[in-house]
Amino acid sequence: MRIDHVSYAAGPDGLQATAARLADQLEITPHDGGVHPRFGTRNVILPLADDRFVEVVEVLDHPASDKAPFGQAVRARSSRGGGWMAWVVAVDDLSVVEERLGRPSVEGNRHTPEGVQLQWRQIGVKDIIDQGNLPFFLRWESPMEQHPSRLAETGTRLTGLTIGGDFPKVREWLGITDAPRGSFESSIEFGFIEDDDEACLREVSFETSKGVVTL
Repeated sequence: MRIDHVSYAAGPDGLQATAARLADQLEITPHDGGVHPRFGTRNVILPLADDRFVEVVEVLDHPASDKAPFGQAVRARSSRGGGWMAWVVAVDDLSVVEERLGRPSVEGNRHTPEGVQLQWRQIGVKDIIDQGNLPFFLRWESPMEQHPSRLAETGTRLTGLTIGGDFPKVREWLGITDAPRGSFESSIEFGFIEDDDEACLREVSFETSKGVVTL
Protein backbone atom coordinates (compact mmCIF):
# COMPACT_ATOMS: atom_id res chain seq x y z
CA MET A 1 0.00 0.00 0.00
CA ARG A 2 1.52 3.29 -1.11
CA ILE A 3 0.51 6.76 -2.23
CA ASP A 4 0.18 6.62 -6.02
CA HIS A 5 -0.96 10.12 -6.95
CA VAL A 6 -2.86 13.22 -5.89
CA SER A 7 -5.75 14.74 -7.85
CA TYR A 8 -6.35 18.46 -8.36
CA ALA A 9 -9.66 19.68 -9.81
CA ALA A 10 -9.33 22.45 -12.39
CA GLY A 11 -10.47 25.93 -11.40
CA PRO A 12 -12.41 28.58 -13.34
CA ASP A 13 -9.48 29.14 -15.71
CA GLY A 14 -9.85 25.60 -17.07
CA LEU A 15 -7.76 22.46 -17.26
CA GLN A 16 -4.84 23.64 -19.35
CA ALA A 17 -4.29 26.91 -17.49
CA THR A 18 -4.59 25.21 -14.09
CA ALA A 19 -2.14 22.48 -15.10
CA ALA A 20 0.32 25.01 -16.56
CA ARG A 21 0.28 27.04 -13.34
CA LEU A 22 0.95 24.01 -11.15
CA ALA A 23 3.58 22.67 -13.52
CA ASP A 24 5.45 25.98 -13.45
CA GLN A 25 5.45 26.02 -9.65
CA LEU A 26 6.68 22.43 -9.49
CA GLU A 27 9.19 22.69 -12.36
CA ILE A 28 7.48 19.92 -14.32
CA THR A 29 6.46 19.64 -17.96
CA PRO A 30 2.72 18.84 -18.16
CA HIS A 31 1.52 15.98 -20.37
CA ASP A 32 -1.93 15.54 -21.87
CA GLY A 33 -3.43 12.50 -20.17
CA GLY A 34 -6.49 11.96 -22.33
CA VAL A 35 -10.12 11.20 -21.44
CA HIS A 36 -11.68 8.91 -18.82
CA PRO A 37 -14.62 7.62 -20.89
CA ARG A 38 -16.29 5.85 -17.95
CA PHE A 39 -16.11 8.92 -15.72
CA GLY A 40 -16.76 11.84 -18.08
CA THR A 41 -13.49 13.60 -17.24
CA ARG A 42 -10.14 14.36 -18.80
CA ASN A 43 -6.78 15.09 -17.25
CA VAL A 44 -3.26 16.44 -17.53
CA ILE A 45 -0.41 14.54 -15.88
CA LEU A 46 2.49 16.08 -13.96
CA PRO A 47 5.00 13.24 -13.48
CA LEU A 48 6.87 13.03 -10.18
CA ALA A 49 9.79 11.00 -8.90
CA ASP A 50 9.26 7.76 -6.92
CA ASP A 51 6.54 6.45 -9.28
CA ARG A 52 4.03 9.14 -8.33
CA PHE A 53 2.24 11.90 -10.20
CA VAL A 54 -0.15 14.81 -9.94
CA GLU A 55 -3.37 14.47 -11.90
CA VAL A 56 -5.06 17.74 -12.87
CA VAL A 57 -8.59 16.90 -13.94
CA GLU A 58 -11.73 18.56 -15.26
CA VAL A 59 -15.25 17.35 -15.87
CA LEU A 60 -16.66 17.06 -19.39
CA ASP A 61 -20.13 17.96 -20.60
CA HIS A 62 -21.02 14.29 -20.85
CA PRO A 63 -23.72 12.12 -19.22
CA ALA A 64 -21.07 9.90 -17.61
CA SER A 65 -19.86 12.79 -15.46
CA ASP A 66 -23.27 12.99 -13.78
CA LYS A 67 -23.47 9.26 -13.09
CA ALA A 68 -19.92 8.22 -12.19
CA PRO A 69 -18.73 9.07 -8.65
CA PHE A 70 -15.38 10.31 -9.97
CA GLY A 71 -17.09 12.75 -12.35
CA GLN A 72 -19.35 13.89 -9.52
CA ALA A 73 -16.35 14.45 -7.26
CA VAL A 74 -14.53 16.51 -9.88
CA ARG A 75 -17.61 18.59 -10.62
CA ALA A 76 -18.21 19.24 -6.92
CA ARG A 77 -14.63 20.40 -6.29
CA SER A 78 -14.43 22.54 -9.43
CA SER A 79 -17.74 24.21 -8.53
CA ARG A 80 -16.04 25.40 -5.33
CA GLY A 81 -13.23 27.03 -7.29
CA GLY A 82 -11.04 23.99 -7.88
CA GLY A 83 -8.15 22.71 -5.80
CA TRP A 84 -6.97 19.50 -4.19
CA MET A 85 -9.62 16.84 -4.56
CA ALA A 86 -8.12 13.51 -3.47
CA TRP A 87 -5.11 11.46 -2.57
CA VAL A 88 -4.94 7.98 -4.02
CA VAL A 89 -3.46 4.83 -2.54
CA ALA A 90 -2.30 1.93 -4.73
CA VAL A 91 -2.64 -1.62 -3.40
CA ASP A 92 -1.73 -5.03 -4.78
CA ASP A 93 -4.91 -6.70 -3.53
CA LEU A 94 -8.19 -4.80 -3.69
CA SER A 95 -10.22 -7.67 -2.28
CA VAL A 96 -9.20 -6.71 1.26
CA VAL A 97 -10.46 -3.16 0.70
CA GLU A 98 -13.63 -4.41 -1.00
CA GLU A 99 -14.39 -6.59 2.02
CA ARG A 100 -13.71 -3.73 4.44
CA LEU A 101 -15.92 -1.27 2.54
CA GLY A 102 -18.59 -3.84 1.70
CA ARG A 103 -18.77 -3.21 -2.03
CA PRO A 104 -16.93 -4.13 -5.24
CA SER A 105 -14.35 -2.04 -7.04
CA VAL A 106 -15.07 -0.62 -10.51
CA GLU A 107 -13.09 -0.59 -13.73
CA GLY A 108 -11.27 2.48 -14.95
CA ASN A 109 -9.50 3.12 -18.22
CA ARG A 110 -7.93 5.91 -20.20
CA HIS A 111 -6.55 5.95 -23.76
CA THR A 112 -3.51 8.21 -23.70
CA PRO A 113 -2.26 10.42 -26.56
CA GLU A 114 0.78 8.11 -26.72
CA GLY A 115 -1.53 5.27 -27.80
CA VAL A 116 -1.51 3.42 -24.47
CA GLN A 117 -4.69 1.93 -23.01
CA LEU A 118 -4.28 2.36 -19.25
CA GLN A 119 -6.44 0.09 -17.13
CA TRP A 120 -7.07 -0.13 -13.41
CA ARG A 121 -9.71 -0.85 -10.78
CA GLN A 122 -10.70 1.60 -8.06
CA ILE A 123 -12.89 1.85 -4.99
CA GLY A 124 -13.88 4.52 -2.48
CA VAL A 125 -14.34 7.44 -4.88
CA LYS A 126 -17.93 8.22 -3.88
CA ASP A 127 -16.80 8.74 -0.29
CA ILE A 128 -14.36 11.55 -1.13
CA ILE A 129 -17.12 13.89 -2.33
CA ASP A 130 -18.03 14.71 1.27
CA GLN A 131 -14.92 13.35 3.00
CA GLY A 132 -11.96 14.59 1.01
CA ASN A 133 -9.54 13.68 3.77
CA LEU A 134 -10.03 9.99 2.92
CA PRO A 135 -8.10 8.50 0.00
CA PHE A 136 -9.58 6.24 -2.59
CA PHE A 137 -7.85 3.02 -3.58
CA LEU A 138 -6.73 1.58 -6.89
CA ARG A 139 -4.93 -1.39 -8.36
CA TRP A 140 -3.17 -0.93 -11.68
CA GLU A 141 -3.98 -3.56 -14.30
CA SER A 142 -1.49 -2.06 -16.76
CA PRO A 143 2.24 -2.80 -16.35
CA MET A 144 4.34 -0.39 -14.31
CA GLU A 145 6.23 0.64 -17.45
CA GLN A 146 3.03 2.41 -18.54
CA HIS A 147 2.49 4.19 -15.21
CA PRO A 148 1.81 7.94 -15.73
CA SER A 149 4.89 8.84 -13.67
CA ARG A 150 7.03 7.32 -16.42
CA LEU A 151 6.04 10.00 -18.96
CA ALA A 152 9.17 11.96 -18.04
CA GLU A 153 12.06 11.90 -15.60
CA THR A 154 11.95 14.57 -12.92
CA GLY A 155 13.59 15.35 -9.62
CA THR A 156 10.41 16.81 -8.14
CA ARG A 157 8.91 14.53 -5.51
CA LEU A 158 5.89 14.49 -3.24
CA THR A 159 6.99 14.89 0.38
CA GLY A 160 3.95 15.77 2.50
CA LEU A 161 0.17 15.90 2.86
CA THR A 162 -1.81 18.11 5.21
CA ILE A 163 -5.25 16.70 5.91
CA GLY A 164 -8.19 18.19 7.77
CA GLY A 165 -10.61 16.16 9.84
CA ASP A 166 -10.66 13.06 11.98
CA PHE A 167 -7.22 11.38 12.04
CA PRO A 168 -8.42 8.08 13.61
CA LYS A 169 -11.06 7.79 10.91
CA VAL A 170 -8.39 8.09 8.21
CA ARG A 171 -6.37 5.29 9.85
CA GLU A 172 -9.49 3.14 10.08
CA TRP A 173 -10.28 3.80 6.41
CA LEU A 174 -6.75 2.70 5.48
CA GLY A 175 -7.10 -0.41 7.60
CA ILE A 176 -4.11 0.46 9.82
CA THR A 177 -5.92 1.21 13.08
CA ASP A 178 -3.65 -1.14 15.04
CA ALA A 179 -0.45 -0.23 13.20
CA PRO A 180 2.14 2.08 14.85
CA ARG A 181 1.66 5.74 14.03
CA GLY A 182 3.94 6.64 11.14
CA SER A 183 4.02 3.09 9.79
CA PHE A 184 2.22 4.03 6.57
CA GLU A 185 4.38 5.71 3.91
CA SER A 186 7.23 6.75 6.20
CA SER A 187 8.76 8.74 3.33
CA ILE A 188 5.74 11.10 3.34
CA GLU A 189 5.16 13.61 6.13
CA PHE A 190 1.53 13.74 7.24
CA GLY A 191 0.05 16.75 8.97
CA PHE A 192 -3.45 16.60 10.47
CA ILE A 193 -5.70 19.51 11.39
CA GLU A 194 -8.02 17.53 13.63
CA ASP A 195 -10.25 20.46 14.64
CA ASP A 196 -10.82 21.38 10.98
CA ASP A 197 -14.52 21.81 10.17
CA GLU A 198 -13.95 20.60 6.60
CA ALA A 199 -12.62 17.07 6.10
CA CYS A 200 -10.39 17.52 3.06
CA LEU A 201 -6.91 17.41 1.59
CA ARG A 202 -5.67 20.87 2.55
CA GLU A 203 -2.12 21.07 1.21
CA VAL A 204 0.44 18.99 -0.63
CA SER A 205 4.18 19.61 -0.32
CA PHE A 206 6.83 18.86 -2.91
CA GLU A 207 10.61 18.93 -3.02
CA THR A 208 11.92 20.77 -6.08
CA SER A 209 15.36 21.97 -7.17
CA LYS A 210 14.45 25.37 -5.68
CA GLY A 211 13.36 23.93 -2.33
CA VAL A 212 10.06 22.88 -0.79
CA VAL A 213 6.89 24.06 -2.52
CA THR A 214 3.56 23.74 -0.73
CA LEU A 215 0.34 24.13 -2.72
